[in-house]
Amino acid sequence: MDRHLLDRMFREAVAQAQPALAVRQHLPERPKGRTIVIGAGKASAQMARAFELAWDGPITGLVVTRYGYAEACEHLEIVEASHPVPDEAGFEAARRMMALVQGLGADDLIVALISGGGSALLPAPAPGLTFEDEQAINRMLLASGAPIGVMNLIRNQFSTIKGGRLAALCAPAQVATLVVSDVPGDDPALVASGPTIPLSGSRALARQYVELYRLDLPHQAKALLAGEDNLAPRSDDPVFARNSVTTIASAALSLEAAAAMARAAGVEAAILSDSIEGEARDVAQVHAAMAREIAIRNRPFSKPVVLLSGGETTVTLRGKGRGGRNGEFLLALAIAIDGIEGITALAADTDGIDGSEDNAGAFVDGGTATRLRQAGIDPLAALAANDAYTAFAAIGDLLLTGPTGTNVNDFRAILIR
Repeated sequence: MDRHLLDRMFREAVAQAQPALAVRQHLPERPKGRTIVIGAGKASAQMARAFELAWDGPITGLVVTRYGYAEACEHLEIVEASHPVPDEAGFEAARRMMALVQGLGADDLIVALISGGGSALLPAPAPGLTFEDEQAINRMLLASGAPIGVMNLIRNQFSTIKGGRLAALCAPAQVATLVVSDVPGDDPALVASGPTIPLSGSRALARQYVELYRLDLPHQAKALLAGEDNLAPRSDDPVFARNSVTTIASAALSLEAAAAMARAAGVEAAILSDSIEGEARDVAQVHAAMAREIAIRNRPFSKPVVLLSGGETTVTLRGKGRGGRNGEFLLALAIAIDGIEGITALAADTDGIDGSEDNAGAFVDGGTATRLRQAGIDPLAALAANDAYTAFAAIGDLLLTGPTGTNVNDFRAILIR
């Protein structure tokens, strides 16, 4: 029963973030000239379909999404490419997109449909770098444990499309950016590394982060980072003066929808935060401590209650196992609540894919660690190997949804009876 409620809450959170609803409510004004649609991200194909159904006028354009996430469109071309590591399909799509937006006039409108995942889906290496360099940098960042803001600032230094550079190519056309946010705090400039939005943060700060996270960059990338070439346009650049940015879906709105469903089922809901970051296993320890306190001492919230949180945790790779950050969070949580009755939890990525596997997330409770040991799996060893997927698959506790058509980051719910 508790798992069923948590599953319903997750699906309600996903439904709240569906582009079909959100795009229709935030259409820009129709221009005197042409309307060209561009986009990138895991939800961008669904955004494109929603836009062409709602738009009153002719449109053309190009949108790139992850393999398996495409949506059939009548007027817009949808290209699939690799995520989280870029591939040649994304590289070619980025090249074509940059060519598409150039040579327009002041009466033309560019509609940019941006969602999480666009950083990998639009690889466009800076002058002097190769596509393989950008792939290598991306792999380093994914394994570094750096938060999304740090990763995007570093990515920005080595791109010809990120950090507002794509919008600069569109000038003098107006750019209206619609964002489905998957980043903690919902800063739209961080979603997909902000191809149409200036990104705050200096090159000097990027150099500090590279040193802090001990990134062994390719030789040409080190040389570029040491200089002042390929700098992104600043936020006060006149090319951005007529542009608009609207966040149309976010973790905050989805968590509120899930909380309302819990209350309708007679369970109080406490939204801890929609912007939690940090190592997944460390975040799990904090959530577990709160759940134990409620289960044992009925404080700081009275039972029954569900603790909700969103944001984007990170995983520093230590082993060679399978799984994403939600699985890592749950495995650490299961260890921390081992043997405690009355606690059931779900954590999942709202795009339907946790990391690079086929599951959205998984379920755990106070008996999960025992069931793992009975199946011949040591929970601590699995966590050390970053092998949460294998562990939860062995006991049938994975949550499988397939691609959801949206992406507002992680959803975590811990129910205490």
